[in-house]
Amino acid sequence: MRIVRTIAALTLQLAGLAWAGDSVCATCHRQQAQHFAATPMALALSTATESDILRQHPDLSFQEGAYRSRIVRSGEVSVLTVTDAGETLTVPLLWAFGRGQAGQTYVFEHNGNLYESRISFYNALGALDLTMGAMGSRPQSIEQAAGRKMDSVGARDCFGCHSTGGVSQGRLHVEGVSPGVGCESCHGPGEKHVAAMKTGDLAAAKMPRLSALGAEEMSEMCGQCHRTWSQIASTGPRGVNNVRFQPYRLANSKCYDAADRRIRCTACHDPHGSLETSLVKYDAKCAACHAAGTGRKICRTAKANCAGCHMPKLELPGAHAQFTDHQIRIVKAGEAYPN
Repeated sequence: MRIVRTIAALTLQLAGLAWAGDSVCATCHRQQAQHFAATPMALALSTATESDILRQHPDLSFQEGAYRSRIVRSGEVSVLTVTDAGETLTVPLLWAFGRGQAGQTYVFEHNGNLYESRISFYNALGALDLTMGAMGSRPQSIEQAAGRKMDSVGARDCFGCHSTGGVSQGRLHVEGVSPGVGCESCHGPGEKHVAAMKTGDLAAAKMPRLSALGAEEMSEMCGQCHRTWSQIASTGPRGVNNVRFQPYRLANSKCYDAADRRIRCTACHDPHGSLETSLVKYDAKCAACHAAGTGRKICRTAKANCAGCHMPKLELPGAHAQFTDHQIRIVKAGEAYPN
């Protein structure tokens, strides 16, 4: 209950406040802002006009049964055209979700509604394939072949996790969207903080101290986009499809301790930097708990590459990418995926 109250209090504290913008934050926090600017989170959303993938791939096509989809770049505009034997639907793409490290999905407007494209670009393929959410379904109309109509909740959640400033009072306001996860996505709206700092009112300038969060509190905060344990435990998905929801997987680890700050998200990951991909760099993080004198068991097999053995990379069906399983465990050959 303490964790729920902490997150709820933080949400209430941020409600109704105004956004300052990353450029304003950078005037004082230049090093963190510059370090963060090139991260996948900072580049989690762009306009279709600014999508490097669409610029570099000006003519993409995909065939699904009778439907042929094609994305063609003309100047600064990328246009999706879907055709079958007798119909054609043509719409300009508005938004590109994801940097494309694994994939990039597009959003367009049709008849006053936002749609998620049925096709996405995948780096591993260098081409289009079905968007993960479209797998297992068949389009019954040319509109469905183009994409999935997003309801207000879905649109709010997608933009809320891939952008900054567009969601207020529980509703999406596209006109206020700043593409990408920005400083204020985690630290909260900063206009009041900036104004107080200018007047020297340090008490009024205080913002939530995220560095003070414990393991469970951090998982709840990061899980607002990466999914919390309670969300996945209650509604799924089950099986390997939940491997990308790191807070849920981490909490299932035998060594997870909600009170131990050494296993919170930021103990291993720099929140202002790109993901470290060298597994050996994580050995020291593991040794913070599993080393002589720490009271935790020490691996009897190896002294390096801990994550490579105990946090295996698994292929996520339809994603054309592997995800590191954050359920830390002794992995046995042929074992079933542990939910």
